[in-house]
Amino acid sequence: MQTFQKPLTAEEELFYLNQSRQGDLTARNLLVEHNLRLVAHIVKKYNTHERDMEDLISTGTIGLIKAINTYDISKGNKLGTYASRCIENELLMLLRQERKSSKEISLYEPIGSDKEGNEIHLMDIMECTSDDALEQMITEYHMQTVYILLDTVLTPREQEIITLRYGLHNQIPMTQRDVAEQMNISRSYVSRIEKRALEKLRHHLEEG
Repeated sequence: MQTFQKPLTAEEELFYLNQSRQGDLTARNLLVEHNLRLVAHIVKKYNTHERDMEDLISTGTIGLIKAINTYDISKGNKLGTYASRCIENELLMLLRQERKSSKEISLYEPIGSDKEGNEIHLMDIMECTSDDALEQMITEYHMQTVYILLDTVLTPREQEIITLRYGLHNQIPMTQRDVAEQMNISRSYVSRIEKRALEKLRHHLEEG
């Protein structure tokens, strides 16, 4: 059974981040080693009998390294939060490569399960990737139109979740888990509401 280094304290993490930014590879490697537990935790969502666990860990570690190399201390976000998104993004890229022979990828296709045994779909783990569902809409239509539809076709709860998830109105984007904690509801419930809201927005945008 693989064992992982304990997480660094906030002071240690800040010290090694500063050293890493100055080109200290030893500091960067220490940050990677002490955050591998996070990689393993995220990878569990993607682990199926069809995928090799070591490949998933390797892919997730690439995302972790990218996070450490690009993390901006001045923005105030926690390294763990930022790294989680980068790890998820790297794993999503792997999933897309697995399905590149297929022309259609369903956002609702099961890719694994969470710790509660609930199925996880692509939509559930598309957390702030560069081509997520709402950003695709925004690139195709005027942002002003999207804001109008937010107020006219979505319920107040749907509006709140979409706003928090995608950082609308100059807010910082949040993960489904963060939104769930803030609203005191389950992550799966946030996911269902988000899916329904995006379907409403897409339907009205396509109707013109």
